[in-house]
Amino acid sequence: MFQGMKYVYEVYKEKSFSKAAASLFISQPSLSANVKRIENRIGSPIFDRSTKPLQLTEVGEHYIQAIEKIMDIENNLKNFIRDLGDLKTGTLNIGGSNFFSSWVLPSLIADFSQKFPNIQISLVEESSANLSLLLQAGKLDLMIDNCILDEQIFDHYVYQKEHLLLAVPKSYSVNTRLQEYQIPIETIHDGSFLSPEVLSVPLNSFANEPFIILRSDNDTGKRALTICQENNFTPHTIFRLDQQMTAYNIACSGMGITFIGDLLLASAPTTSELIFYKLPGKNCNRNVSFYWKKGRYISRAMEEFLKIALPQ
Repeated sequence: MFQGMKYVYEVYKEKSFSKAAASLFISQPSLSANVKRIENRIGSPIFDRSTKPLQLTEVGEHYIQAIEKIMDIENNLKNFIRDLGDLKTGTLNIGGSNFFSSWVLPSLIADFSQKFPNIQISLVEESSANLSLLLQAGKLDLMIDNCILDEQIFDHYVYQKEHLLLAVPKSYSVNTRLQEYQIPIETIHDGSFLSPEVLSVPLNSFANEPFIILRSDNDTGKRALTICQENNFTPHTIFRLDQQMTAYNIACSGMGITFIGDLLLASAPTTSELIFYKLPGKNCNRNVSFYWKKGRYISRAMEEFLKIALPQ
């Protein structure tokens, strides 16, 4: 019914077929034929051709009102798409575990919001397993995590390398015979503990101590158990938790030994209640990555956020 509506609207604006034809760069007979086809399609004349200048019929008035509504919708869509491209509007949904939501994402979101203040950001705090389900379902644009997700389903960029360490309450007597392996917190902050000259602790020295281990659906929990198995013991686990930050806080209270990433130790408040040790083997090293669903459209907001998070 509205195919060719630009011809009708131009005649309405010019109040003349000849002027409208000149404006549209077509012949007057061609314009008249196009308008007549539209009138036949709707079953009623749009213009009263007996008047000079041309006037609208009652049907014509409603038709023009409908055209103007359609034009408004088109213009609004064009403006929205232009603003979306310029990041003057839009949304960005990001997910992270308790640690990443508390210590890593806030500064990145703040930098992004300062540059693109009109983008509405949603931050979802969940377990790694739940976040991956939300990402796969399209309810998240990005998630940050230290786990390894299925490459058949997700794409990723590496945000940062991370290294697990052992955090032991200073009150534990086992520390007295392992002093040569203890790492000052400053060497963790500046990364110098990664030097080959820094010794890895003989982990089986802690075989009889209580451990705080994350659940097996958490990458830290999986790696902790693997590292212990590689060192020929099964940890005496007193707590199975979901979040690395919670394990860190409980270890600070003196209740058990736990495995902690250097990224957390660089972000969380420094404590004097823990002693840190470098771990042996390759399983203590991993990547922290931003993930998104494979094959999905990468929005401009996602692109710009990743540029801020992953500077070249």
